[in-house]
Amino acid sequence: PHSKEFIMEEWTISEIQSRMQSGELTAHALTLLYLERIETIDRQGPCLNSVIELNPDALDIARALDVERKAKGPRGPLHGVPVIIKDNVDTADKMTTTSGSLALEGSIAAQDAFLVERLRQAGAVILGKANLSEWANFRSPHSTSGWSSRGGLTHNPYALDRNPCGSSSGSAVAVAANLCSVAVGTETDGSVICPSQTNGIVGIKPTLGLVSRSGIIPISHSQDTAGPMARTVTDAAILLAAMAGIDPRDPATAASQDHLIADYSPFLKADGMKGARIGVARKLFGFDPRVDKLMESCLEVMKQLGAELIDPVELEEKFEETEIEVLHYEFKADLNAYLAGLGPDARVHSMKEIIEFNEKNADKVMPYFGQERMVEAEAKGPLTEEAYLKALEINHRLARTEGIDAMLTQHKLDALVAPSGGPAWLTDLVTGDHYTGGGVSAPAVAGYPHITVPAGYICGLPVGISFFGGAYQEAVLLRLAYAFEQATKVRQPPRFLLSVELG
Repeated sequence: PHSKEFIMEEWTISEIQSRMQSGELTAHALTLLYLERIETIDRQGPCLNSVIELNPDALDIARALDVERKAKGPRGPLHGVPVIIKDNVDTADKMTTTSGSLALEGSIAAQDAFLVERLRQAGAVILGKANLSEWANFRSPHSTSGWSSRGGLTHNPYALDRNPCGSSSGSAVAVAANLCSVAVGTETDGSVICPSQTNGIVGIKPTLGLVSRSGIIPISHSQDTAGPMARTVTDAAILLAAMAGIDPRDPATAASQDHLIADYSPFLKADGMKGARIGVARKLFGFDPRVDKLMESCLEVMKQLGAELIDPVELEEKFEETEIEVLHYEFKADLNAYLAGLGPDARVHSMKEIIEFNEKNADKVMPYFGQERMVEAEAKGPLTEEAYLKALEINHRLARTEGIDAMLTQHKLDALVAPSGGPAWLTDLVTGDHYTGGGVSAPAVAGYPHITVPAGYICGLPVGISFFGGAYQEAVLLRLAYAFEQATKVRQPPRFLLSVELG
C-alpha cells in the first residue's frame, strides 16, 4: 500500500498482526512505510520535528523478524511492530541517548534500558528516538515544552503553531501523526499525560516501579516512570504489559512482583463502567469553562454506561512547594549517578559539568530560557538532609495517605476522574509555557497510576479525560478507560493546520 493510503487507516496493533498473519503486510514493509512517513511529514511538509534520530538498523531488524515469523510464528502482539523511544531512554545500538541536550551529544549507552530489553524480547522494532523537552523539562521554570538544544522545536500536529506539551512531546506527536504504531514516554509530573492529552492520544503513567527506570536519564526516583503512548487503550495496554517486569537494576520493581499482568485484554470490556464507583475531583476542574462543559458531557456518558459518580470528592493538591524541593534534591543525586556511569569519552559526568557546558555554549543551549532548575539542584546537599526527608514525607502523606488513598477508602471508589488538561497553548519561545490546569500532579507525586483518554475537541484541539487510582490499579483504570473510549470514540487524526480554524 502507498504511504498516504496506509496512514488513513490508523491501524491498531491487532490489525497489523492480522495483516502480517495473512501475508498482506510484513514488518519490513511496515517499517519502511513509517520511515517514508517520517521523511514526508516529520522532516518535510508540516515539519513536525518529533523524531530526533532514526535507528539505522530498523529495516534489518524488521527483516529478521519477518524471517523468524515464517519459521517459528510471532513472539506476541508486538512482533514486528515499530516503536519510537523517548531520547532519555538508553538503547545500546547505533543511536545516542541525550535527553535532548548538546552536552550529551554522541553519547551511546553501553546497555539497553531494561524496558528496551523487554521490547526487543517481545519482537518490537525500535524505529528511532523521539525529541523531548530538554532534560525532561526540568532545566528552567520558563522553558518551552517540546524544545531541546539538540532536537529543536516539536510542533503540535493539530495546529502547528500550538505547543505539544512535554516533556514526552516527540513521543506523543509521533503517535498522533502516525509516524509509528506506539511510543514510549517518561513522566515525573505530567510528562506522559499532558502531551498525550494535548495530541489526542491515550497515555498511561504506571504505578512507580511497575516499569523499570534503569537506563533512563532521571529526574526523581520517587516520581519517575516510563509509560506507553498509543492511539487506543488496547494498544497502550499491550505496550504496558511488554514494558513491565522485575529488574534487579531497579529495586523499586520488586514490589510489583504480585502485580504484573502479561495480558490486560480480559479487562478491556465495553461494559467495564457498569457498577463502578468513580469520584469526581471537582477541585481539579474550573480552570477553563469550555473544558468543564466537555467534562460534564463525559460524566454523563459514564452514568449512561452504568457508573455511579460520587460528586464531588475533596481531593486537593497542596504539595507544590515540597514537590519542587524533593525534585531538586533528587535531580542532583540521581542525575549524578547516571552521568557517573557514562564512559570516559562523554562530555559531562556530573550536573556541575552540565551547568558549565551550558554556560560555555549558551548561544546554542540557552537561546530562549536558562537553567535555573539545575543551578538550584546543584546547590542542594545529600539525600540525608532533614529538609529533603521532611518534604518527601509531606508529599507522600498529602498525595497518598490524606489524598488519593483517603478518597478511595472514604467513598469506596474504583477510581477518580478529572480533566487531563486544556487545549494546547500557542508556542511562545519568549515567555515559555502557559499551562492552564489539569489533574496530573496528585497521582504523579503519589506514584500512582493515571490514564488519559481523548475526551473531545475545543477549537479543533484535543482535550483528554483522566482516570487515576491507587497503587497497581492499572487493570481497573484500563477497564474504565476502555469502556469510555468505546462509548465515545472521539479521536480524529490531525490535519496539520498552520493554525487553529476559528469561527
